[in-house]
Amino acid sequence: MSATQSNDLPLWVQDRDKAIAYSVESNTEWRHGKVPDYSRSKENLAKESICNHLEGSLEAIVQNLVRTFEMEVSFKSNPQQWLSVVNDKFRVSTNGGKEFTGEELGAKGTYNIFMADSEHYKSSEESFESSHEIFHSTFPGGFPWELLEVYSGPPNVAFKWRHWGHFKGAYKDFAPTGETVEIVGMSLARVTDDLKIISMEHYFDNSLFLQKLTAGGKQTDVDKVTSRCPFGSWLNRFKKR
Repeated sequence: MSATQSNDLPLWVQDRDKAIAYSVESNTEWRHGKVPDYSRSKENLAKESICNHLEGSLEAIVQNLVRTFEMEVSFKSNPQQWLSVVNDKFRVSTNGGKEFTGEELGAKGTYNIFMADSEHYKSSEESFESSHEIFHSTFPGGFPWELLEVYSGPPNVAFKWRHWGHFKGAYKDFAPTGETVEIVGMSLARVTDDLKIISMEHYFDNSLFLQKLTAGGKQTDVDKVTSRCPFGSWLNRFKKR
């Protein structure tokens, strides 16, 4: 399979599933030895997306590029096999902070790069695996991403996006609220002529995100037990008011 498909667009700006299929045939080193399965994510996107970009439009191309990039960071353990970036030049930063290489991003994970140390999240104390476990358990139904708008085209692509998820699992010791938690942000991606990412800058309010995740207050020992119990909702009726 060629890295350029039938529509002459580079593979990394086509549908993410095509990039995965190509990577499977290319003996990719998958994290934990598992090929990613985005079936649940696609179900969520089909039901909850607010944008439907036309295939081949600049918006669809940028969205595909970012989704492929996210997939590669999350699931390809060898950054040299990431198709979506210029491996020896790539840098990423958040809110004007430190720049990280692909190797550093692959080792630390996106959550730890995006979230600086704060009262309710210590990125310096979390690993790739522990950070993913925290947020996957917080949003058991997934935490999808979509592009909202593109403000400028290549080589400096400025765009607005949103992440969202249903807060149905505890965040650390904080009780879930069941509400939909949304992050809206902006990014600037510098890309090559063939649309590989040279650098990416993200800007969003991570303090507001953490405020939403701690709004339910600390869980009591009873809350922790009943949340794991299949009769938890029934038992909650008999808690003292």
